[in-house]
Amino acid sequence: MNRKQGALIVWLGLPVVVVALLCYAISLGLPSRDEQAASYPAVGAGAGDTSGANAIGELLRGNAANHGTPEGRQAEAPTQPRLIQPEELDQGFILIVEDKAKLSSPSSPIYLAGTISGWNPGDPRWKLQAQSDMRWRIHVPASANRRPIEFKFTRGSWDLEELDDTMKPPANRTLRPVDMSRYKDGEPPQIELSVVHWGDERAGFVEANASDPYRSIKSTGTLRRLPVAGGAAGAAGQTRELLVWLPPGYDDTRNAQATYPALYMQDGQNLFEKLPSVPGEWGLDEAAGSLIMSGEMRPLIIVGIPHSGAGRVSEYLPFDGLDGVTPHGERYVEWLIREVKPRVERAFRVRTGPESTGIGGSSLGATIALHAATRHPEVFGIVLAESLPLRVQRPEAWDAWTASMSAWPGRVYLGMGGAELGTEPGKADRNRALVTAVEALDGRMKAAGLGPDRRLLIVDPVATHTESAWAKRAPQALKFLYPAPLDTTK
Repeated sequence: MNRKQGALIVWLGLPVVVVALLCYAISLGLPSRDEQAASYPAVGAGAGDTSGANAIGELLRGNAANHGTPEGRQAEAPTQPRLIQPEELDQGFILIVEDKAKLSSPSSPIYLAGTISGWNPGDPRWKLQAQSDMRWRIHVPASANRRPIEFKFTRGSWDLEELDDTMKPPANRTLRPVDMSRYKDGEPPQIELSVVHWGDERAGFVEANASDPYRSIKSTGTLRRLPVAGGAAGAAGQTRELLVWLPPGYDDTRNAQATYPALYMQDGQNLFEKLPSVPGEWGLDEAAGSLIMSGEMRPLIIVGIPHSGAGRVSEYLPFDGLDGVTPHGERYVEWLIREVKPRVERAFRVRTGPESTGIGGSSLGATIALHAATRHPEVFGIVLAESLPLRVQRPEAWDAWTASMSAWPGRVYLGMGGAELGTEPGKADRNRALVTAVEALDGRMKAAGLGPDRRLLIVDPVATHTESAWAKRAPQALKFLYPAPLDTTK
């Protein structure tokens, strides 16, 4: 290339270089892309600030539709939270549960046990379904009463209930309100929960089988087993072992002709021994034995009637008072009168007659005991009722039940704790309601003519809904219901 050709190329390219420099200078004075975006009306706003199809354009630009409040535009009002209690939703809600211990499996699934399931630890209707992400889920539909529920998770039994970080059973779970502004109309919210430990992680855990007729029972005094068939709520073909505690001297030849009053107690598994699935025992063998030996109460026979397991709540419920539970209490009482009582009377020297025949229990066990005695005072003349759940789920149904009582047994003991539902401040009103309800029941008995020699109410202000609380009050109950002395030779 000669000198003339090179000069010609420079001359021809010079305008291009000048234009490029001018464009670069102009670009330095222009706003950035983000600054330009901020000066536009919101993409996706359509006409003005109405929503429109241009929302897609905003998404394509990498922004959220109608997002941001650039200067010069009126800020959009934030979405207001809409807090609703999950139990109040027509569509129900979904519980998602993470098993941090990784012990649940198809052969040991997770169950929801609570007020909506009658606290049945293995109800197939409340079994959670395994997800592909190793978590478990259950859709809880809306209930008729829309009241808050209390619940726990189990793996089919109370031996395998959930535990907290301290390896102890936690307090009953409750649900907080959820923000429904985050969900579409009719969409059930998903509530994520977790279980830290299970009952079989406790040191020395051995799953109890309270119905095993060969297991060893450590009790104070003489304890005999007596098989009895039947029951209610699907237990018609079941055989359970009655645990019969005999008073000191029962087998002494000098007392061969003596007969004894009998106390038929529900939840017989928890009377004379502590099972892994419960926090304590009643200790009725120690309490009764000590009081009899000291002469503070007359000798008696205590019959522990084990509950039927999954059918417990249904057997002990005599009226429609709990969600999801079919009441079979009437049939259970019939079974007690037709099968259990005669079976015991044939096997042991039991004194018959209502004045010598007591029935008792705690919680729902107390419910069916009081029901049996007020419906059949000609059979059961003595009642020991601890921690009646008189305000659970449907207070109006419980009120109607107590209002229906017109016949009263000869002697009634009522026990209640001032902190039945727990000591948390949020439960204070409900605890007071339980105490008020049992006081009203005591007032009805007083108005019906039961004087202080026929009825006793004990309220322990700090006691909770536990076997240890019932064990603490048991001596007072036994001394009142079976006062000494009494000639047992008749």
